[in-house]
Amino acid sequence: MAVLKSCGVLIVRGDPIEEFLLMKHADRWDLPKGHVEPGESEIECALRELEEETGIEYTDIELIQDFRFWSRYVLPKQDARHPGQPKELVILLGRLVRETEIVVTEHLGYEWFPWQPPHAIQERTIDPVLAAVAEHVGDFG
Repeated sequence: MAVLKSCGVLIVRGDPIEEFLLMKHADRWDLPKGHVEPGESEIECALRELEEETGIEYTDIELIQDFRFWSRYVLPKQDARHPGQPKELVILLGRLVRETEIVVTEHLGYEWFPWQPPHAIQERTIDPVLAAVAEHVGDFG
């Protein structure tokens, strides 16, 4: 069975980190992310998905070059599009360098969450990414 691969960016504001951006689905919070298209690099996919889902352009952020979160898991059997399929997730870290309007296109909304590790938002993907960022930058970013 082929492995799906999704890439995205955790966007933070402030230096040190003050808050981070999550997108609202009907039943959960998520990062701006999506599936890699043929011939696309992880960074190209992550930046494309970021712009498509939030309106944040690559010139609005600074990618933290030495951060790359990776995980692999199996999608639930009740997943409508890819039941039981293995999935890889790659998340990059981006710091907003200028304020920009968030334009929601694929989600119900968004929210800036305060940076107060440890976080307990979504156990499978969000919490491990936030824990990795906290370890990478220190608790106060």
